[in-house]
Amino acid sequence: MMNLWKRSLAARFICFTLLSLVLSQAIVFFISWDEHGQTIRKAAKGEILSRCASLARVLEATPPALQTDILSASNTSTARYWISTNGLKDASAWREEAWERLAQPLPRVSFPGHTVPAEARLDFARNNASSGSASSSQWIDLRPEAWPLSRPAKFLYLDDATGMGLAVRLANGAWLNTAFAKPAQDGFWTSKSTLALGLSALSLSIIAVFAARGIAQPLRRLAVAAEALGRGQEIVPLPETGPDDIRRTAEAFNRMQARLHRFVDDRTKMLAAIGHDLRTPLTSLRLRAEFVPDDDVREKMLSTISEIQTMTEATLAFAREDATAENTRTVDLSALVESLCDDLAELGYDVSFSEGQKISYSCRPDALRRACRNLVENAVRYGERARVSVERRADSIEIIVSDDGPGIPDTAKEQVFTPFFRMESSRNRETGGVGLGLSIARSIVRHHGGDIALINQKKGLHAAISLPALDGGPPSISRPVTVAGAKDVINALEPAKPSSVATILQRASKSY
Repeated sequence: MMNLWKRSLAARFICFTLLSLVLSQAIVFFISWDEHGQTIRKAAKGEILSRCASLARVLEATPPALQTDILSASNTSTARYWISTNGLKDASAWREEAWERLAQPLPRVSFPGHTVPAEARLDFARNNASSGSASSSQWIDLRPEAWPLSRPAKFLYLDDATGMGLAVRLANGAWLNTAFAKPAQDGFWTSKSTLALGLSALSLSIIAVFAARGIAQPLRRLAVAAEALGRGQEIVPLPETGPDDIRRTAEAFNRMQARLHRFVDDRTKMLAAIGHDLRTPLTSLRLRAEFVPDDDVREKMLSTISEIQTMTEATLAFAREDATAENTRTVDLSALVESLCDDLAELGYDVSFSEGQKISYSCRPDALRRACRNLVENAVRYGERARVSVERRADSIEIIVSDDGPGIPDTAKEQVFTPFFRMESSRNRETGGVGLGLSIARSIVRHHGGDIALINQKKGLHAAISLPALDGGPPSISRPVTVAGAKDVINALEPAKPSSVATILQRASKSY
Protein backbone atom coordinates (compact mmCIF):
# COMPACT_ATOMS: atom_id res chain seq x y z
CA MET A 1 0.00 0.00 0.00
CA MET A 2 2.85 2.38 0.85
CA ASN A 3 4.53 1.64 -2.49
CA LEU A 4 1.30 2.53 -4.30
CA TRP A 5 1.06 5.73 -2.23
CA LYS A 6 4.64 6.70 -3.10
CA ARG A 7 4.45 5.81 -6.80
CA SER A 8 0.90 6.66 -7.87
CA LEU A 9 -0.47 10.18 -8.09
CA ALA A 10 -3.95 8.73 -8.71
CA ALA A 11 -3.76 6.80 -5.42
CA ARG A 12 -2.97 10.01 -3.55
CA PHE A 13 -5.82 11.84 -5.25
CA ILE A 14 -8.23 9.04 -4.35
CA CYS A 15 -7.05 8.91 -0.74
CA PHE A 16 -7.30 12.67 -0.28
CA THR A 17 -10.72 12.72 -1.97
CA LEU A 18 -12.09 9.90 0.17
CA LEU A 19 -10.63 11.46 3.30
CA SER A 20 -12.31 14.74 2.44
CA LEU A 21 -15.59 12.91 1.85
CA VAL A 22 -15.43 11.10 5.20
CA LEU A 23 -14.49 14.26 7.10
CA SER A 24 -17.24 16.29 5.45
CA GLN A 25 -19.83 13.60 6.19
CA ALA A 26 -18.66 13.34 9.79
CA ILE A 27 -18.84 17.11 10.27
CA VAL A 28 -22.31 17.24 8.74
CA PHE A 29 -23.41 14.32 10.91
CA PHE A 30 -22.21 15.86 14.18
CA ILE A 31 -23.70 19.23 13.32
CA SER A 32 -27.07 18.05 12.07
CA TRP A 33 -27.72 14.86 14.01
CA ASP A 34 -28.63 16.47 17.33
CA GLU A 35 -30.61 19.16 15.57
CA HIS A 36 -32.38 16.49 13.56
CA GLY A 37 -33.36 14.60 16.72
CA GLN A 38 -34.66 17.75 18.39
CA THR A 39 -36.70 18.62 15.32
CA ILE A 40 -38.30 15.17 15.25
CA ARG A 41 -39.03 15.40 18.98
CA LYS A 42 -40.70 18.82 18.62
CA ALA A 43 -42.75 17.61 15.69
CA ALA A 44 -43.89 14.54 17.64
CA LYS A 45 -44.79 16.68 20.65
CA GLY A 46 -46.82 19.04 18.51
CA GLU A 47 -48.66 16.13 16.89
CA ILE A 48 -49.47 14.54 20.26
CA LEU A 49 -50.79 17.80 21.66
CA SER A 50 -52.98 18.35 18.63
CA ARG A 51 -54.37 14.80 18.53
CA CYS A 52 -54.98 14.76 22.27
CA ALA A 53 -56.85 18.08 22.12
CA SER A 54 -58.98 16.83 19.23
CA LEU A 55 -59.72 13.55 21.01
CA ALA A 56 -60.69 15.44 24.18
CA ARG A 57 -63.23 17.47 22.22
CA VAL A 58 -64.62 14.32 20.60
CA LEU A 59 -64.97 12.50 23.92
CA GLU A 60 -66.75 15.43 25.52
CA ALA A 61 -69.18 15.55 22.61
CA THR A 62 -70.06 11.84 22.61
CA PRO A 63 -72.03 9.64 25.07
CA PRO A 64 -69.96 7.82 27.73
CA ALA A 65 -70.93 4.44 26.25
CA LEU A 66 -69.01 5.18 23.06
CA GLN A 67 -65.88 6.56 24.69
CA THR A 68 -64.23 3.15 25.11
CA ASP A 69 -64.64 2.35 21.41
CA ILE A 70 -63.35 5.77 20.43
CA LEU A 71 -60.25 5.34 22.59
CA SER A 72 -59.62 1.85 21.18
CA ALA A 73 -59.96 3.12 17.64
CA SER A 74 -57.58 6.02 18.35
CA ASN A 75 -54.75 3.78 19.62
CA THR A 76 -51.82 3.32 17.27
CA SER A 77 -48.61 1.33 17.36
CA THR A 78 -46.85 4.31 18.93
CA ALA A 79 -49.65 5.93 20.99
CA ARG A 80 -52.11 4.75 23.67
CA TYR A 81 -55.15 6.58 25.06
CA TRP A 82 -57.10 5.79 28.23
CA ILE A 83 -59.30 7.57 30.79
CA SER A 84 -58.66 7.52 34.53
CA THR A 85 -61.48 8.51 36.84
CA ASN A 86 -59.56 8.20 40.12
CA GLY A 87 -57.46 11.26 39.59
CA LEU A 88 -54.01 11.73 38.11
CA LYS A 89 -51.23 9.52 39.45
CA ASP A 90 -47.80 10.79 40.36
CA ALA A 91 -45.25 10.92 37.55
CA SER A 92 -43.40 7.69 38.36
CA ALA A 93 -46.51 5.53 38.71
CA TRP A 94 -48.08 7.08 35.62
CA ARG A 95 -44.90 6.44 33.61
CA GLU A 96 -44.88 2.73 34.56
CA GLU A 97 -48.52 2.36 33.56
CA ALA A 98 -47.82 4.17 30.27
CA TRP A 99 -45.02 1.74 29.35
CA GLU A 100 -47.23 -1.22 30.22
CA ARG A 101 -49.97 0.02 27.93
CA LEU A 102 -47.50 0.74 25.13
CA ALA A 103 -46.22 -2.84 25.43
CA GLN A 104 -49.72 -4.33 24.98
CA PRO A 105 -50.57 -5.43 21.44
CA LEU A 106 -53.30 -3.67 19.56
CA PRO A 107 -56.53 -5.58 18.96
CA ARG A 108 -56.37 -4.71 15.27
CA VAL A 109 -53.77 -4.61 12.47
CA SER A 110 -51.75 -1.44 12.44
CA PHE A 111 -51.21 0.68 9.40
CA PRO A 112 -48.33 -0.27 7.10
CA GLY A 113 -45.11 1.29 8.22
CA HIS A 114 -46.35 1.72 11.81
CA THR A 115 -46.59 -1.91 12.89
CA VAL A 116 -44.22 -2.89 15.69
CA PRO A 117 -44.02 -6.62 16.62
CA ALA A 118 -45.26 -7.50 20.09
CA GLU A 119 -41.86 -8.78 21.26
CA ALA A 120 -40.17 -5.63 20.06
CA ARG A 121 -42.76 -3.51 21.88
CA LEU A 122 -42.24 -5.43 25.09
CA ASP A 123 -38.44 -5.13 24.89
CA PHE A 124 -38.72 -1.48 24.01
CA ALA A 125 -41.07 -0.83 26.93
CA ARG A 126 -38.98 -2.82 29.43
CA ASN A 127 -35.74 -1.13 28.40
CA ASN A 128 -37.21 2.34 28.69
CA ALA A 129 -39.08 1.57 31.89
CA SER A 130 -35.82 0.47 33.54
CA SER A 131 -33.97 3.55 32.34
CA GLY A 132 -33.55 6.21 34.95
CA SER A 133 -32.59 8.95 32.58
CA ALA A 134 -36.08 10.49 32.56
CA SER A 135 -37.50 9.03 35.79
CA SER A 136 -36.66 12.19 37.68
CA SER A 137 -38.84 14.39 35.48
CA GLN A 138 -42.21 15.42 36.97
CA TRP A 139 -45.46 16.65 35.55
CA ILE A 140 -45.23 19.97 33.75
CA ASP A 141 -48.20 22.30 33.50
CA LEU A 142 -48.61 23.33 29.88
CA ARG A 143 -48.79 27.05 29.31
CA PRO A 144 -51.93 28.41 27.65
CA GLU A 145 -50.05 29.49 24.51
CA ALA A 146 -48.69 25.93 24.08
CA TRP A 147 -52.04 24.19 24.59
CA PRO A 148 -55.07 24.80 22.33
CA LEU A 149 -57.75 24.03 25.01
CA SER A 150 -58.80 26.17 27.96
CA ARG A 151 -58.81 23.29 30.42
CA PRO A 152 -55.55 22.37 32.22
CA ALA A 153 -53.13 19.77 30.87
CA LYS A 154 -49.98 18.20 32.24
CA PHE A 155 -47.00 16.91 30.27
CA LEU A 156 -43.94 14.75 31.01
CA TYR A 157 -41.19 12.90 29.14
CA LEU A 158 -41.09 9.15 29.31
CA ASP A 159 -37.46 8.90 28.19
CA ASP A 160 -34.69 10.90 26.59
CA ALA A 161 -35.85 10.06 23.08
CA THR A 162 -39.40 10.38 21.79
CA GLY A 163 -41.32 9.03 24.79
CA MET A 164 -43.94 11.57 25.98
CA GLY A 165 -46.96 11.60 28.22
CA LEU A 166 -49.95 13.96 28.35
CA ALA A 167 -52.88 14.15 30.72
CA VAL A 168 -55.91 16.40 30.02
CA ARG A 169 -58.73 16.97 32.46
CA LEU A 170 -62.12 16.54 30.82
CA ALA A 171 -65.27 18.43 31.65
CA ASN A 172 -66.64 15.55 33.79
CA GLY A 173 -63.52 15.57 36.01
CA ALA A 174 -61.85 12.49 34.50
CA TRP A 175 -58.40 12.59 32.97
CA LEU A 176 -57.63 11.71 29.34
CA ASN A 177 -54.18 10.08 29.33
CA THR A 178 -51.94 9.90 26.26
CA ALA A 179 -48.69 7.93 26.05
CA PHE A 180 -46.48 8.17 22.99
CA ALA A 181 -43.22 6.37 22.35
CA LYS A 182 -41.50 5.54 19.13
CA PRO A 183 -38.46 3.24 18.85
CA ALA A 184 -35.25 5.18 18.48
CA GLN A 185 -34.48 6.24 14.95
CA ASP A 186 -31.91 4.29 13.04
CA GLY A 187 -28.27 5.34 13.37
CA PHE A 188 -26.33 7.15 10.72
CA TRP A 189 -24.89 3.97 9.21
CA THR A 190 -28.02 2.57 7.68
CA SER A 191 -28.09 0.57 4.46
CA LYS A 192 -29.26 3.63 2.54
CA SER A 193 -26.64 5.97 3.98
CA THR A 194 -23.91 3.37 3.44
CA LEU A 195 -25.03 2.86 -0.17
CA ALA A 196 -25.14 6.62 -0.76
CA LEU A 197 -21.70 7.08 0.78
CA GLY A 198 -20.30 4.18 -1.27
CA LEU A 199 -21.71 5.60 -4.52
CA SER A 200 -20.32 9.03 -3.64
CA ALA A 201 -16.90 7.55 -2.89
CA LEU A 202 -16.93 5.56 -6.14
CA SER A 203 -17.91 8.55 -8.26
CA LEU A 204 -15.32 10.78 -6.56
CA SER A 205 -12.65 8.10 -7.01
CA ILE A 206 -13.39 7.89 -10.72
CA ILE A 207 -13.19 11.68 -11.00
CA ALA A 208 -9.91 11.63 -9.02
CA VAL A 209 -8.44 9.00 -11.35
CA PHE A 210 -9.22 11.10 -14.42
CA ALA A 211 -7.91 14.25 -12.72
CA ALA A 212 -4.71 12.50 -11.65
CA ARG A 213 -4.26 11.02 -15.11
CA GLY A 214 -4.63 14.45 -16.66
CA ILE A 215 -1.80 15.71 -14.44
CA ALA A 216 0.37 12.58 -14.41
CA GLN A 217 0.46 11.97 -18.16
CA PRO A 218 2.11 15.31 -19.04
CA LEU A 219 4.52 14.90 -16.13
CA ARG A 220 5.34 11.34 -17.20
CA ARG A 221 5.81 12.52 -20.78
CA LEU A 222 8.11 15.28 -19.55
CA ALA A 223 10.12 12.84 -17.41
CA VAL A 224 10.60 10.43 -20.33
CA ALA A 225 11.58 13.29 -22.63
CA ALA A 226 14.08 14.68 -20.09
CA GLU A 227 15.61 11.23 -19.60
CA ALA A 228 15.89 10.71 -23.37
CA LEU A 229 17.40 14.17 -23.81
CA GLY A 230 19.98 13.36 -21.15
CA ARG A 231 20.79 10.15 -23.01
CA GLY A 232 21.63 12.07 -26.15
CA GLN A 233 18.40 11.95 -28.13
CA GLU A 234 16.70 14.90 -29.72
CA ILE A 235 13.07 14.76 -28.70
CA VAL A 236 10.04 15.77 -30.71
CA PRO A 237 8.74 18.98 -29.04
CA LEU A 238 6.25 18.27 -26.28
CA PRO A 239 2.62 19.30 -26.89
CA GLU A 240 2.04 22.67 -25.24
CA THR A 241 -1.50 22.02 -24.06
CA GLY A 242 -3.37 21.66 -20.79
CA PRO A 243 -3.57 23.92 -17.74
CA ASP A 244 -1.30 26.95 -17.53
CA ASP A 245 1.21 25.31 -15.16
CA ILE A 246 1.64 22.21 -17.31
CA ARG A 247 1.63 24.21 -20.54
CA ARG A 248 4.31 26.59 -19.25
CA THR A 249 6.43 23.62 -18.13
CA ALA A 250 6.21 22.06 -21.61
CA GLU A 251 7.03 25.40 -23.23
CA ALA A 252 10.08 25.82 -20.96
CA PHE A 253 11.30 22.32 -21.81
CA ASN A 254 10.91 22.94 -25.55
CA ARG A 255 12.76 26.25 -25.28
CA MET A 256 15.55 24.57 -23.30
CA GLN A 257 15.90 21.85 -25.93
CA ALA A 258 16.02 24.45 -28.73
CA ARG A 259 18.72 26.42 -26.88
CA LEU A 260 20.78 23.27 -26.40
CA HIS A 261 20.49 22.49 -30.10
CA ARG A 262 21.65 25.97 -31.02
CA PHE A 263 24.50 25.72 -28.53
CA VAL A 264 25.73 22.42 -29.99
CA ASP A 265 25.33 23.63 -33.57
CA ASP A 266 27.29 26.80 -32.85
CA ARG A 267 30.08 24.88 -31.13
CA THR A 268 30.25 22.33 -33.92
CA LYS A 269 30.55 25.10 -36.50
CA MET A 270 33.24 26.74 -34.39
CA LEU A 271 35.19 23.48 -34.19
CA ALA A 272 34.97 23.01 -37.94
CA ALA A 273 36.26 26.54 -38.46
CA ILE A 274 39.12 26.00 -36.01
CA GLY A 275 40.08 22.78 -37.77
CA HIS A 276 40.12 24.54 -41.13
CA ASP A 277 42.11 27.50 -39.83
CA LEU A 278 44.68 25.36 -38.02
CA ARG A 279 45.65 23.34 -41.08
CA THR A 280 47.20 26.36 -42.85
CA PRO A 281 49.58 27.50 -40.05
CA LEU A 282 50.57 23.91 -39.28
CA THR A 283 51.38 23.29 -42.93
CA SER A 284 53.37 26.52 -43.02
CA LEU A 285 55.28 25.51 -39.88
CA ARG A 286 56.06 22.11 -41.36
CA LEU A 287 57.41 23.70 -44.56
CA ARG A 288 59.60 26.13 -42.61
CA ALA A 289 60.88 23.33 -40.39
CA GLU A 290 62.08 21.48 -43.47
CA PHE A 291 64.59 24.30 -44.09
CA VAL A 292 66.21 24.06 -40.64
CA PRO A 293 69.85 23.04 -41.33
CA ASP A 294 70.38 21.10 -38.08
CA ASP A 295 69.01 17.59 -38.67
CA ASP A 296 68.41 16.85 -34.98
CA VAL A 297 66.54 20.12 -34.38
CA ARG A 298 64.57 19.66 -37.60
CA GLU A 299 63.42 16.16 -36.61
CA LYS A 300 62.37 17.35 -33.16
CA MET A 301 60.41 20.28 -34.61
CA LEU A 302 58.73 18.07 -37.20
CA SER A 303 57.88 15.57 -34.46
CA THR A 304 56.35 18.31 -32.30
CA ILE A 305 54.38 19.70 -35.25
CA SER A 306 53.20 16.18 -36.09
CA GLU A 307 52.10 15.70 -32.49
CA ILE A 308 50.13 18.95 -32.55
CA GLN A 309 48.56 17.98 -35.87
CA THR A 310 47.66 14.52 -34.58
CA MET A 311 46.08 15.94 -31.45
CA THR A 312 44.13 18.51 -33.45
CA GLU A 313 42.90 16.00 -36.00
CA ALA A 314 41.94 13.54 -33.26
CA THR A 315 39.98 16.22 -31.45
CA LEU A 316 38.22 17.36 -34.61
CA ALA A 317 37.48 13.75 -35.53
CA PHE A 318 36.02 13.32 -32.06
CA ALA A 319 33.83 16.37 -32.60
CA ARG A 320 32.74 15.26 -36.07
CA GLU A 321 31.88 11.75 -34.93
CA ASP A 322 30.18 13.10 -31.83
CA ALA A 323 27.89 15.18 -34.02
CA THR A 324 27.35 12.43 -36.59
CA ALA A 325 23.71 11.60 -37.08
CA GLU A 326 22.82 8.20 -35.65
CA ASN A 327 19.35 7.07 -34.77
CA THR A 328 18.60 5.33 -31.51
CA ARG A 329 17.41 1.78 -32.09
CA THR A 330 16.97 -1.42 -30.14
CA VAL A 331 19.73 -4.01 -30.55
CA ASP A 332 20.93 -7.16 -28.85
CA LEU A 333 23.61 -5.69 -26.60
CA SER A 334 25.30 -9.03 -25.95
CA ALA A 335 25.53 -9.74 -29.68
CA LEU A 336 26.90 -6.23 -30.31
CA VAL A 337 29.73 -6.65 -27.78
CA GLU A 338 30.42 -10.23 -28.87
CA SER A 339 30.80 -9.19 -32.54
CA LEU A 340 33.25 -6.47 -31.45
CA CYS A 341 35.33 -9.00 -29.50
CA ASP A 342 35.32 -11.40 -32.45
CA ASP A 343 36.53 -8.64 -34.80
CA LEU A 344 39.37 -7.67 -32.46
CA ALA A 345 40.32 -11.30 -31.93
CA GLU A 346 40.63 -11.75 -35.70
CA LEU A 347 43.02 -8.78 -35.73
CA GLY A 348 45.30 -10.58 -33.27
CA TYR A 349 44.11 -9.09 -29.97
CA ASP A 350 43.92 -11.39 -26.95
CA VAL A 351 40.19 -10.85 -26.33
CA SER A 352 37.63 -13.31 -24.90
CA PHE A 353 33.90 -12.88 -24.44
CA SER A 354 31.76 -14.64 -21.84
CA GLU A 355 28.42 -15.47 -23.37
CA GLY A 356 25.35 -14.45 -21.42
CA GLN A 357 21.66 -13.94 -21.87
CA LYS A 358 20.18 -11.94 -24.71
CA ILE A 359 19.70 -8.31 -23.67
CA SER A 360 17.67 -5.98 -25.86
CA TYR A 361 18.66 -2.37 -25.36
CA SER A 362 17.77 0.94 -26.98
CA CYS A 363 20.98 2.81 -27.84
CA ARG A 364 23.14 4.29 -30.59
CA PRO A 365 24.99 1.07 -31.44
CA ASP A 366 27.88 2.54 -33.44
CA ALA A 367 28.78 4.99 -30.67
CA LEU A 368 28.43 2.37 -27.93
CA ARG A 369 30.54 -0.07 -29.97
CA ARG A 370 33.27 2.58 -30.21
CA ALA A 371 33.23 3.13 -26.43
CA CYS A 372 33.57 -0.61 -25.81
CA ARG A 373 36.35 -0.85 -28.41
CA ASN A 374 38.36 1.87 -26.68
CA LEU A 375 38.15 0.05 -23.35
CA VAL A 376 39.05 -3.31 -24.87
CA GLU A 377 42.01 -1.85 -26.78
CA ASN A 378 43.29 -0.15 -23.63
CA ALA A 379 42.94 -3.44 -21.71
CA VAL A 380 44.95 -5.31 -24.35
CA ARG A 381 47.56 -2.54 -24.68
CA TYR A 382 48.22 -2.05 -20.97
CA GLY A 383 46.89 -5.29 -19.44
CA GLU A 384 48.02 -7.94 -21.95
CA ARG A 385 44.52 -9.33 -22.54
CA ALA A 386 40.82 -8.42 -22.21
CA ARG A 387 37.99 -10.50 -20.77
CA VAL A 388 34.59 -9.05 -21.67
CA SER A 389 31.08 -9.89 -20.37
CA VAL A 390 27.61 -8.34 -20.35
CA GLU A 391 25.46 -8.67 -17.22
CA ARG A 392 21.96 -7.52 -16.31
CA ARG A 393 21.52 -5.97 -12.86
CA ALA A 394 18.36 -4.98 -11.01
CA ASP A 395 18.29 -1.44 -12.41
CA SER A 396 21.22 -1.37 -14.83
CA ILE A 397 23.12 -3.25 -17.52
CA GLU A 398 26.89 -3.59 -17.17
CA ILE A 399 29.54 -4.24 -19.79
CA ILE A 400 32.63 -5.44 -17.91
CA VAL A 401 36.18 -5.39 -19.35
CA SER A 402 38.91 -6.97 -17.19
CA ASP A 403 42.65 -7.23 -17.85
CA ASP A 404 45.80 -8.55 -16.15
CA GLY A 405 47.72 -5.27 -16.06
CA PRO A 406 49.17 -3.34 -13.12
CA GLY A 407 46.00 -1.27 -12.63
CA ILE A 408 45.70 2.47 -12.08
CA PRO A 409 46.57 4.44 -8.94
CA ASP A 410 43.52 5.70 -7.07
CA THR A 411 44.68 9.29 -7.50
CA ALA A 412 44.65 8.90 -11.30
CA LYS A 413 41.30 7.16 -11.74
CA GLU A 414 39.59 10.42 -12.62
CA GLN A 415 42.53 11.96 -14.46
CA VAL A 416 42.64 9.16 -17.03
CA PHE A 417 39.30 10.45 -18.38
CA THR A 418 40.75 13.91 -18.99
CA PRO A 419 41.36 14.61 -22.69
CA PHE A 420 45.01 14.08 -23.75
CA PHE A 421 45.98 12.61 -20.36
CA ARG A 422 48.30 9.60 -20.50
CA MET A 423 49.81 7.54 -17.71
CA GLU A 424 53.23 7.56 -19.42
CA SER A 425 54.81 10.92 -20.15
CA SER A 426 55.90 10.27 -23.73
CA ARG A 427 53.72 10.95 -26.73
CA ASN A 428 55.03 8.04 -28.73
CA ARG A 429 52.11 6.73 -30.74
CA GLU A 430 53.66 3.26 -30.68
CA THR A 431 53.00 3.01 -26.93
CA GLY A 432 49.62 4.69 -27.02
CA GLY A 433 47.35 7.20 -28.68
CA VAL A 434 46.83 10.84 -27.91
CA GLY A 435 44.90 10.28 -24.70
CA LEU A 436 41.32 10.63 -25.97
CA GLY A 437 40.22 6.98 -25.79
CA LEU A 438 38.78 6.96 -22.27
CA SER A 439 37.46 10.50 -22.63
CA ILE A 440 35.56 9.51 -25.75
CA ALA A 441 34.31 6.31 -24.13
CA ARG A 442 32.98 8.07 -21.05
CA SER A 443 31.40 10.84 -23.14
CA ILE A 444 29.53 8.24 -25.23
CA VAL A 445 28.41 6.26 -22.19
CA ARG A 446 27.22 9.37 -20.39
CA HIS A 447 25.23 10.35 -23.47
CA HIS A 448 23.38 7.07 -22.94
CA GLY A 449 22.65 8.01 -19.33
CA GLY A 450 25.33 5.77 -17.83
CA ASP A 451 28.92 6.02 -16.61
CA ILE A 452 32.24 4.16 -16.51
CA ALA A 453 33.87 2.94 -13.30
CA LEU A 454 37.48 1.75 -12.94
CA ILE A 455 38.19 -0.71 -10.11
CA ASN A 456 41.56 -2.21 -9.25
CA GLN A 457 41.46 -5.96 -8.70
CA LYS A 458 44.09 -8.20 -7.11
CA LYS A 459 45.46 -8.70 -10.58
CA GLY A 460 44.51 -6.25 -13.26
CA LEU A 461 41.91 -3.54 -13.78
CA HIS A 462 38.17 -3.91 -13.87
CA ALA A 463 36.43 -1.38 -16.19
CA ALA A 464 32.62 -1.43 -16.04
CA ILE A 465 30.22 0.44 -18.34
CA SER A 466 26.97 0.90 -16.41
CA LEU A 467 23.92 1.69 -18.52
CA PRO A 468 20.42 2.45 -17.15
CA ALA A 469 17.92 -0.33 -17.77
CA LEU A 470 15.68 1.75 -20.01
CA ASP A 471 14.23 0.32 -23.19
CA GLY A 472 11.71 2.96 -24.19
CA GLY A 473 11.44 6.64 -24.83
CA PRO A 474 9.63 9.23 -26.86
CA PRO A 475 10.04 9.45 -30.61
CA SER A 476 13.44 10.84 -31.58
CA ILE A 477 14.60 12.44 -34.76
CA SER A 478 17.74 11.92 -36.72
CA ARG A 479 20.66 13.50 -34.91
CA PRO A 480 21.66 13.17 -31.25
CA VAL A 481 22.15 15.99 -28.81
CA THR A 482 25.67 15.98 -27.41
CA VAL A 483 25.84 18.77 -24.89
CA ALA A 484 28.14 16.97 -22.46
CA GLY A 485 30.27 15.79 -25.36
CA ALA A 486 30.49 19.31 -26.75
CA LYS A 487 31.91 20.55 -23.46
CA ASP A 488 34.56 17.82 -23.49
CA VAL A 489 35.40 18.59 -27.10
CA ILE A 490 35.70 22.31 -26.43
CA ASN A 491 37.88 21.69 -23.39
CA ALA A 492 39.96 19.22 -25.36
CA LEU A 493 40.37 21.64 -28.22
CA GLU A 494 41.62 24.49 -26.09
CA PRO A 495 45.31 23.52 -26.52
CA ALA A 496 44.84 23.57 -30.28
CA LYS A 497 44.01 27.27 -30.57
CA PRO A 498 46.57 29.27 -32.58
CA SER A 499 47.83 31.12 -29.51
CA SER A 500 48.28 27.83 -27.65
CA VAL A 501 50.04 26.31 -30.67
CA ALA A 502 52.56 29.15 -30.62
CA THR A 503 53.10 28.58 -26.91
CA ILE A 504 53.75 24.87 -27.45
CA LEU A 505 56.21 25.61 -30.28
CA GLN A 506 57.95 28.20 -28.15
CA ARG A 507 58.36 25.71 -25.29
CA ALA A 508 59.53 23.03 -27.72
CA SER A 509 62.16 25.33 -29.27
CA LYS A 510 63.57 26.04 -25.83
CA SER A 511 64.28 22.36 -25.33
CA TYR A 512 66.31 22.28 -28.55
